Amino acid sequence: MDAIVQIIVSGVTLGAMYALASVGLALTFGTMGMFNMAHGLFMTIGAYVTYSAAAVLNLPLGIAILAGLTAGGAVGALMHLVIVRFMLDREDFRTTIMVATAGVAILLQDLILKYYGAYPFRQPAQIEGTFRIGNVAVPYQSLAILVTAAVLIGATAWLLKKTRFGLAIRATAMNQDAAKLMGVKTERTYLQVIIIAGVLAAAAGILISSMASLSPGMGTNPLIRAFVICVVAGLGSVAGAGMTALALGVMEAAIGYYFGARFGFPILLGLVILVLIFRPAGLFGKAEVIRS
Repeated sequence: MDAIVQIIVSGVTLGAMYALASVGLALTFGTMGMFNMAHGLFMTIGAYVTYSAAAVLNLPLGIAILAGLTAGGAVGALMHLVIVRFMLDREDFRTTIMVATAGVAILLQDLILKYYGAYPFRQPAQIEGTFRIGNVAVPYQSLAILVTAAVLIGATAWLLKKTRFGLAIRATAMNQDAAKLMGVKTERTYLQVIIIAGVLAAAAGILISSMASLSPGMGTNPLIRAFVICVVAGLGSVAGAGMTALALGVMEAAIGYYFGARFGFPILLGLVILVLIFRPAGLFGKAEVIRS
């Protein structure tokens, strides 16, 4: 029983961090058909800005975290205004935007490396102490991660389902041309979507770095896992990405506990292959039907 509790706690904590990373990625793809290769750097920038605000400028932790979230959204907005909006009407948008955002990711990572160096830093956004569930010690940090992820993902879900802004996003995702005819300003919607994705990515980066450490390449591994989650859930399925992240987090924790951490990711990749074979649209995705 203690082993099961430990697996659930570790898995749900991992899943909560992965969910924040993957929901923003799924939202961007579902609305714009854009796979953002710089999404991992949004996580890194949010984490480093939080570190700088708290440890270097000695700002209160709450303000430092808010600064990190703002930085993630600001970088997303800047990328959209400088690069993405000029490529939206291209027929090969899905391919070229991957190349363009990969270039942005390389540039941003190089700038971070030059400014901060390769030496890892400790993220100040941490809560010390533990509480017990039976014989299992559960860090307060894990609880904070769960609450933070639940609040941010819940707020995003409410925004998409219950507001006119969310209706505009869903209409644009379904059919851009029809949304324009109904008066939706799709370019502004795209900008807002990237900002939301940047904020969620920055939050994921802050939480991930609080459990490990800060480094210029810290966003690469979470980006790969977020992509795996989006593929398994179905590219563009926001709710599916959140649920899949939690399930895969628990699965990875169980694999790590019983077989060793090095087997976790390879088995997840094997799962992706199986999903692509038997459900190419993903567990929560819908296959496109094209009629001629």
